[in-house]
Amino acid sequence: MAAPWGNGGNRWRREVALLVWAALLGARLAGATIFPGPAEVVGRSSLQEARKGESLIEVARSHDLGFNEIAAANPGLDPFVPTAGSPVTIPGRHVVPAAVVPGRLVVNLSELRLYFVPEGGTPRIVSFPVGTGSEGKETPLGVYRVTEKRANPAWHVPLSIRQERPRLPAVVPPGPDNPLGSHALRLTDDGLMIHGTNRPWGVGRNVSHGCIRLYPEDIPVLFRLVSLGTPVAIVREPVKVGDQEGRLLIEVHRDEGAGIDYAAEATRLIMARGRLDRVDFPRLFRALAEKRGVPVDIGR
Repeated sequence: MAAPWGNGGNRWRREVALLVWAALLGARLAGATIFPGPAEVVGRSSLQEARKGESLIEVARSHDLGFNEIAAANPGLDPFVPTAGSPVTIPGRHVVPAAVVPGRLVVNLSELRLYFVPEGGTPRIVSFPVGTGSEGKETPLGVYRVTEKRANPAWHVPLSIRQERPRLPAVVPPGPDNPLGSHALRLTDDGLMIHGTNRPWGVGRNVSHGCIRLYPEDIPVLFRLVSLGTPVAIVREPVKVGDQEGRLLIEVHRDEGAGIDYAAEATRLIMARGRLDRVDFPRLFRALAEKRGVPVDIGR
């Protein structure tokens, strides 16, 4: 993917202010939230030891990762009670989805991760883990726009949810019991939102009624960066291919809902780059079989 980065205007003061503001809010600028661009592969992975009494859910949040990411990268560990001292892979490196272009917010349902490239200023790739819709209430694919931004939103409970949970009031006011968290972005689809959460354990899982959830510390950063009218593409890219310093990498996510032939999709993406003759096929086949959601070097 060749990212079509725009030059933008001279907005460095605004960019610096946003980054400082994000840092004050606790965004992990050096760890896994805002990466320099342009790039097809961002971030870095690392290892750490499991600590006694710490679950992978806690480890994931401390590195701005979703539960799905940390669990897939560590298939041999109990995600709830990992053995103390065991090596834990921190999957902080990501291949940027092909759908990502400057000014468009992209949610990749296959990896439960959001990407956004603000237009103008120093190029940055902003990325956060998300939670999405559960079975039967899946987050819909499509292209939308941000039509409303609201801080400290009240939750007007949809009738369908009140029928499931009749004890809920018609409106839940702002506060710690509000499922929308501290900020919400409403999209053009009726009822579809990107918002915070009062249940951070749901990030990296399919647990919502269709909306897209971010960690409480991430949603204020995204809220500040996104403007009204920003296009939002909700896509499925379970197979991503990117180039990093001349090396070809593939990232494969297990996504039962994608309904694709993984090998055929990988072949299509690699052939589009004219790189099929430079692929180490045993590495490629292993990455396709394991589907660990981490970039794998498949070059010869």
